[in-house]
Amino acid sequence: MPSAKGRGDENFPVASWLTPRRLRPHVVAFYGFARATDDIADDPALAPADKLARLDAMGRALDGEDENLGAAAPPAMDGALGTARDLRASLVVTGVTARHAHDLLAAFRRDAVTPRTADWDALMAYCALSAAPVGRMLLDLAGEGDGRARKASDALCAALQVLNHLQDCGADFRRLGRVYLPADWLAAEGADVADLAADRAGPALRRAIDRALDATEGLIARARPLPRHLAGARFAAESGAIIAIAERLAARLRRADPLAGRVRLGPPATAWAVLTGISGALLARAAGAGRNPQKE
Repeated sequence: MPSAKGRGDENFPVASWLTPRRLRPHVVAFYGFARATDDIADDPALAPADKLARLDAMGRALDGEDENLGAAAPPAMDGALGTARDLRASLVVTGVTARHAHDLLAAFRRDAVTPRTADWDALMAYCALSAAPVGRMLLDLAGEGDGRARKASDALCAALQVLNHLQDCGADFRRLGRVYLPADWLAAEGADVADLAADRAGPALRRAIDRALDATEGLIARARPLPRHLAGARFAAESGAIIAIAERLAARLRRADPLAGRVRLGPPATAWAVLTGISGALLARAAGAGRNPQKE
């Protein structure tokens, strides 16, 4: 069956009210493509070769090479291929590169055939394909080309990705045999991947999770300057909100057991994070006013 994840399971707002109205359809098009390709990679009913064939078909549709697929197209892909065509049309309008979408496809091909993660560097290399392209797509849409913004955005997207992996670490192992926790950290703490099948995390696995949270908090720290590096006030406010959500989710994961149930922020905690994140971002921009003109 396809992945059960949807908008309600994301750790960030998708085309929220803070996103400029003219950009929202293009954000939604990119999200639809990302969701469809992720669902292919996360489908436990598909063999790795079938996943790769479908992801390749998505790439051809994205590049406009799907008109001649004919019988070669994997079955029951009309909806997924439609998201690739929609994104292709969006890219034509915006002039944004298709590379970000192709990077996602590369990440999901990795998911299809590589169920383990050797170390933190390997996880960060994966996040560079599975997470960073989301932020880079948004920056390109908004015309935000500052290299400092890209570095901070990459760190934020990687942090959100790892937090999502930690939220789903038990479910990913049980459903897909997939483990994103670095194998060398598991071994160093005396844990085993089989520990992820338990109803609760034992002390060794808990230490490995906390080690991943330590590294993730380092990513969040690198992401905090992002609002100050963005010219657009709306995107700066949105990035502040997302950073605050990441901070609070990391703190929640410190206290809660992701094997006992999916750890998430409830609506009140999310709303408070959004409000404090927006206000903090706008105050930081006000303190450094005059560096960049604001644009909406």
